[in-house]
Amino acid sequence: MGFFERYLTLWVFLCILAGIGLGHFFHGGFQVIGGMEVAQVNLPVAVLIWLMVIPMLLKIDLRALKGVRRHARGVGVTLFVNWAVKPFSMALLGWLFIGWLFRPWLPAEQIESYIAGLIILAAAPCTAMVFVWSHLTEGEPHFTLTQVALNDVIMIFAFAPIVGLLLGLSAISVPWDTLVLSVLLYIVVPLILANLWRRWLLNHEHGYLRLQRVLERMHPVSLAALLATLVLLFGFQGEQIIKQPLIIALLAVPILIQVFFNSGLAYLLNRAVKSPHCVAGPSALIGASNFFELAVATAIVLFGFESGAALATVVGVLIEVPVMLLAVRVVNRSRDWYESRAGVPAHASCCPPGAADPGGH
Repeated sequence: MGFFERYLTLWVFLCILAGIGLGHFFHGGFQVIGGMEVAQVNLPVAVLIWLMVIPMLLKIDLRALKGVRRHARGVGVTLFVNWAVKPFSMALLGWLFIGWLFRPWLPAEQIESYIAGLIILAAAPCTAMVFVWSHLTEGEPHFTLTQVALNDVIMIFAFAPIVGLLLGLSAISVPWDTLVLSVLLYIVVPLILANLWRRWLLNHEHGYLRLQRVLERMHPVSLAALLATLVLLFGFQGEQIIKQPLIIALLAVPILIQVFFNSGLAYLLNRAVKSPHCVAGPSALIGASNFFELAVATAIVLFGFESGAALATVVGVLIEVPVMLLAVRVVNRSRDWYESRAGVPAHASCCPPGAADPGGH
């Protein structure tokens, strides 16, 4: 992991402090930024989200979809956890903790919004950071690339219906036109642009080298856009957090539980179907992590900067790195136990040392 990724939680915490301070002393300026909207889309945030998302999607080779059968059992487990378990388990945890157990300590007018943010966060599987987690567990790179490409395609069709269904079950009004606009703006268009850009780079001599150079140059831009978005968010949320700092800790509880539950479920299911450890590791981490850039953007579009939904998605960013590093450690330390099951292939036979990364990163 690079320096910024390893200490992402620290940068997020500093952005919280910076955002709260700037929002308090320059409240008028933040209100001007919040009012820069077209069709309910905040233009500064839209630009920042694109700067975050497109460099990440540039890593994804959609041609990897042709290899989906190579590790069919691992792909099947990951799809089941990502789309049939994770959003619904998060909704249940949101209703249980935010809607019931923690209700007395939370502002009543934001309860539904917090639950909505948790649902949005869980409905989008992680895209970019998964490559880091897979590398740290010595995961099979072809599987990781194929799984991420497949999830990106499924997101185009499944994200809005799942979010709409669960928000409806939570008795939260669903602005379908705005939700569909979010899918088009933050999934479809960036995926198309990133794929066209990737193809253009690879069609030149030394294509993968060119791609790698672009990724290296865009990486700090992507991180800077993420941190700038967080400063804006906490500039709007600052007064509420100062009054009730316990909110962040309470929102973190269901997120932490769903990370450990879904990663553990994916890991155990892969062992049950005898997937290799180098598939089970990234499968568990893909099943647990979130595409928080998309979640933050969607929450802002649907509910606004000052909403509980936006704050809930940002809490996901805050705990992402330390929690996923803990999950990586558990996966690595349990390899011997995992491979002790009869019929599970040895790690070396699945992902030999020095295996090439087909994504060019």
